Amino acid sequence: MAQESFEVVVVGGGQAGVAMSEHLTNAGVPHVVLERDRIAERWRTERWDSLVANGPAWHDRFPSLEFTGFDPDSFVPKDAVVDYMVEYANKFGGEFRTGVEVKSVTKNPSGAGFRIETSDGVMTANYVISATGPFQKPAIPPVVSPDAPIHQVHSSDYHNPSELPAGNVLVIGAGSSGVQIADELQKSGRQVYLSVGEHDRPPRRYRGRDNVWWLGVLGKWDTATPTVGAEHVTIAVSGVNGGQTVDFRNLAASGITLVGLTQSYEKGIMKFAPDVEKNIARGDANYLSVLTEADEFIARNGLDLPEEPAAHVLGPLPECVTNPILELDLAKAGVTSIVWATGYALDYSWLQVDGALDESGKPRHQRGVSTAPGIYFLGQAWLSRRGSAFIWGVWHDAKFLTDQVQIQRSYLTYEGNARVVK
Repeated sequence: MAQESFEVVVVGGGQAGVAMSEHLTNAGVPHVVLERDRIAERWRTERWDSLVANGPAWHDRFPSLEFTGFDPDSFVPKDAVVDYMVEYANKFGGEFRTGVEVKSVTKNPSGAGFRIETSDGVMTANYVISATGPFQKPAIPPVVSPDAPIHQVHSSDYHNPSELPAGNVLVIGAGSSGVQIADELQKSGRQVYLSVGEHDRPPRRYRGRDNVWWLGVLGKWDTATPTVGAEHVTIAVSGVNGGQTVDFRNLAASGITLVGLTQSYEKGIMKFAPDVEKNIARGDANYLSVLTEADEFIARNGLDLPEEPAAHVLGPLPECVTNPILELDLAKAGVTSIVWATGYALDYSWLQVDGALDESGKPRHQRGVSTAPGIYFLGQAWLSRRGSAFIWGVWHDAKFLTDQVQIQRSYLTYEGNARVVK
């Protein structure tokens, strides 16, 4: 089979790859999108069944296509998000090749550009755009041995309560995934223990406006650089049941036992840090700070939005927070499963181009433009701003990267007279 050559190869057919294809198509840049599975595969198979988008339909979408059949303020189920991505990919007629895995990208040894080895043969390209997103490799801390006599699953492989063995569950991680999975498991009739680390917990809505609206008008979506350590802090927010503010007091009232950061495991005993109250307090402080900023914005701009004084009142801390469990005998507690809602790590083992990655395997880039000429990154958290990993945010980053590709192409097509200085 003859070796194929492309102007641009986009690696990944999720929301980042779909957005990138739109802008490249509109700019007239020949390209192909390579996806090892199906379009939006992680939304299909690497999320739990009841997942809904964490932002309302009016916001969590691309600019030129609305969600059909959903109220703008509703939170779209994951299957509808998949349908939306497929429709959007077809909308612009870009070439998507599914079932094609990229095994390696290296500098082309016999010319300019790059050599791409795939499961469907070898290709070459002048430019390669990594659109593999932030959720690449499930991250499970090395606390409990895989051989331990307890069922363990990462949140990417959890789909519904019926897939877990009978018994109680320890959910580790209290970001958006952890709190939603813990709540679902508790409502299914299991006793759930939820390990809570540091987190931010913004209000779902306040004074008639959703959190995403407040992030916008307060300028937080466009924040370019996180505060030190903030890029690793999980966000506890949920669109379940029409969208509700995550309040760990309410989770405890439902029967969930809150514990601190998971520290160690030995002989069936799980140990937790004595920090659950501190972590809850940090989340409360973040929540209240958003309310204060919102109130100041309303007053400053003379907006007529309903007051909500009750939102500022926090209830008493539950017993499991003020008198926390520091050790838990999993067998005696009837815990038969651990769900690790502990996020993801990056995996760029296929990208073997000098200068593209740092010593830890993270991309070297400025707004997605790699320090290795011809390589670009898209869809990563904080790529250019806070909103970069979200559906609407990735669209704007894709537009910027398309402009950068076009600039480089324009240099190569310049045919001015060469001058030799003597």
